Amino acid sequence: MKGSVAFASLVAASVVSARTFTVTNSCGYTVWPAIFTDLNVGSAIPDQPTGWEAPAGSSVSFSVPDNWTAGRIWPRTQCDFSSNPGPNSCVTGGCNGGLECDPHTGTGVPPATVAEFTLSGGGTTDNYDVSLVDGFNVPITVTNNVGCDIPSCPTDLNPTCPSELSVADPSGKIAGCYSSCKANLDGNPANSPNCCSGDFDVPATCPSSGVAFYDASFSVSFLRPIPQTPFFKKACPNSYAYPYDESSGTALWYCDSSKNADFTITFCG
Repeated sequence: MKGSVAFASLVAASVVSARTFTVTNSCGYTVWPAIFTDLNVGSAIPDQPTGWEAPAGSSVSFSVPDNWTAGRIWPRTQCDFSSNPGPNSCVTGGCNGGLECDPHTGTGVPPATVAEFTLSGGGTTDNYDVSLVDGFNVPITVTNNVGCDIPSCPTDLNPTCPSELSVADPSGKIAGCYSSCKANLDGNPANSPNCCSGDFDVPATCPSSGVAFYDASFSVSFLRPIPQTPFFKKACPNSYAYPYDESSGTALWYCDSSKNADFTITFCG
């Protein structure tokens, strides 16, 4: 009897320690969702394959440990894994491994809109965001069932993507939009104000005003103002639009981890 009680308690504890994530495709076309966990940061992984096909209107729910750390969920578009199962299998967002992303190297190929999660971060809060740091391919909204804040990029940025950033599919239609860093606009990603790297690797030396197509009227280069076209943050103010965007106050979002929030990631929603 004691063994049965102990087993029941263990099962109950495991149920409590898991969250339910739902990935819904509200787009009018098929997407291929992908999941990646940085195993260098945490070992907890969702109870779901790292990639699957999601027809228009479909929805999939799965369990996620409540200590999931450095997790990413994103949509891939226009995929064909039959002859080229790898990072170039999709027009946007492809990953090493094909349909199911490799658990160690399958982070996804830009451009891609990414929902990011660290649950119970520091033991007290869930940290989550919708990131445009790798660019944009599909609108994403992240909701929850406990009334916490809602990060999003609900606007389709592809039709208005600047030509310097755009990625076209084989038919010539714009299918994705690189960030200014991933487009390598300044020619040196190792020392770039767009990438916040090298001499620009701290918030003080990498303000948003120096990031092309962020949301400022001017950027500064070699101490002179350069006209800048606002784009990412203006279109999607509740997204993470460049590496140090936390200073905006509308990039990284928090929810009390004791609420055990369940999350829904909606594409085109």
